[in-house]
Formats: sequence, structure tokens, C-alpha cells
Amino acid sequence: MSRTIKILSIDGGGIRGIIPAIILDHIEKTTGKAIYQLFDLIAGTSTGGILALGLTKPGDPGKAQYSAADLIKFYIDQGPKIFSESILQKFEKLGGVLEEKYYANAIEKILKETFGEVKLSEVLTDVVIPSYNIETRDCYFFKSREAKDPKQAAVKDFLLWQVARATSAAPTYFPPFRIDRGGSLPYLPLVDGGVFANNPTICGFAEARKIFEEATEFLVVSLGTGQLTRPIPYDKAKDWGLLGWAPHILDVVFDGMLDVVHYQMKWLLPQTDPRQYYRFQTMLDKAKDEMDDASEGNLNFLKEEAQDILDADQADLQNLCKQLKA
Repeated sequence: MSRTIKILSIDGGGIRGIIPAIILDHIEKTTGKAIYQLFDLIAGTSTGGILALGLTKPGDPGKAQYSAADLIKFYIDQGPKIFSESILQKFEKLGGVLEEKYYANAIEKILKETFGEVKLSEVLTDVVIPSYNIETRDCYFFKSREAKDPKQAAVKDFLLWQVARATSAAPTYFPPFRIDRGGSLPYLPLVDGGVFANNPTICGFAEARKIFEEATEFLVVSLGTGQLTRPIPYDKAKDWGLLGWAPHILDVVFDGMLDVVHYQMKWLLPQTDPRQYYRFQTMLDKAKDEMDDASEGNLNFLKEEAQDILDADQADLQNLCKQLKA
């Protein structure tokens, strides 16, 4: 009998990435193992991509540099710096109508400090990170499998901070990110992978099927960053034009695909015993659903939302941890 291939998927959601970080911290403490030791592949989009790369970045020989607890601290310490907008910036950009809401300087500086010169080929566990090429209009996947391949490394092995920046370049929030590949190869003009795979579980499952072609047993764990609950009133939306929809359309796109992928995964991996598929998600009843509200108050509410998952899904988390350790 083949061994069970274990896959972790982490949704996008900006500052709300602290929610899956807290769930992952619980899993690490319960199992006594680092996340990269528990999974064969990790898929992550946008903030989920940053988490995936952070949890698999090598530190001391044979160990990851960051634990899930470190990444919780990352959101608390760095989130307000990434999502910081001065009065002057607001004036220059007319409230974000003419340009992206945030300049790239802060996030790029923080990502460079966090990931240094480490490359995609060096991650401790295979990863797949979605992004989107705005010029060729194609989905683009950063895959450690390809980065490690000597035949593809020259054009596929990028610095982790570049991968993190590309997958989190959410339109209207941050400018697109350009990766120059050198020589005669065209550059990569990329935006947030959430525009097509905000829940990258299917992407991770497909990549695992490619890497582990003989595998017949899978365990998939999908972590959300909170389900949006704020309604868009019809009486207001019916009169919106381009400017009216601009602040809302990305949320609609990002949120709409979450449940679709969850529905698909439930059919691909039916709920057998032992479970093959887990999805941990919560309704954002306390915290704001904005991806960029990194205020102390909202961060505290996001922590409470994560604790709600730990409390409500205690039995499932306990069973999952047993399966991960097996």
C-alpha cells in the first residue's frame, strides 16, 4: 500500500493570514513537529503564499527558519508597516482612484528582510504558488519542483521574496510586480494569484498528483482566512459604475471562488474514515473583512476568529493531528 501524500493549502486574504497562522501554530504544538515536516506539498496564494514560503524557508541545517508562531508575530509586527498609507500618499493618489492604494516600497523591503537571498529551489517542502501574468493573460505557477530541475532552474528558480511579492500583488492594493529573467526571455509581469485561485487547494492537489504519480491515498488540509459576511446592498450596487464597483469587485472575485473549490474538493475526496479532506474556515463575525485593516483592534479580533475555529473544530483538529503524525 502506498503512503498517504499530505497536502496543505492556504487561502489568500491579506492581513487575515494571521488566522491560518494561528491554526498552523496549534498543529505544530499539538504534533510536536514543524509544518514542513508534516506535509509533502504546500500550496499558498497571496498571504497564504507568504506563509507557505515562510514555513519552508531553510534556517539552521535541516530546520525551517520560521515557525508558525514566528509568522503570527510577522503579521502583528509587519502588517501595520505593509498596509501603511500617509496623508500625503492619499492626496497624491486621490484616495486610490488613480493608483494602487499602497506603494510597493514597504512590502518589498519587508519581504527582502524576511526571505533574504534564498531561492525557490531551496525550500524544505515542495510548494506551488499561483500568480497571474497580465500581459500574456495566463495563470502562472511558481513550482519548487521546476525550480529544482536542472533543465528548468535557469528560468524557474526565483528568489523567495520575488515569489512572495508576485503572488500578493493584489490589484488596487499593490502595483503589479515585474521579474526580469535575463537574456532573450520575456519578463514576467505578475499580479496576485487570488484573481483565479484565492483558494489554491485544487492547484495543490493537481501538483501533488504530478509529483507523486503512483500515489493513491491523499490527505488534504485547506485553511481559510475568514468568510466575508458584509453584504453589498442591491439598492446601492444597482447604480454603481466603474468607480462605485472598484473598491468592491476584488472582494467579490476573491470570495466567490472559495466555496466553489471547497465544493469540488468534497467530491474529489469524499468524507471517508479516515478523513481525506479537511477545510477550516470561519465567518468574520467580529473582525473586519478588509484585507488591509492591520489596526491593533482588528488584529485582536482576527485572533478571536482563529480561536473560534480552534474551539468549534476541536475534534476535527485532534483527529487531523493524529493523521499527520501517522
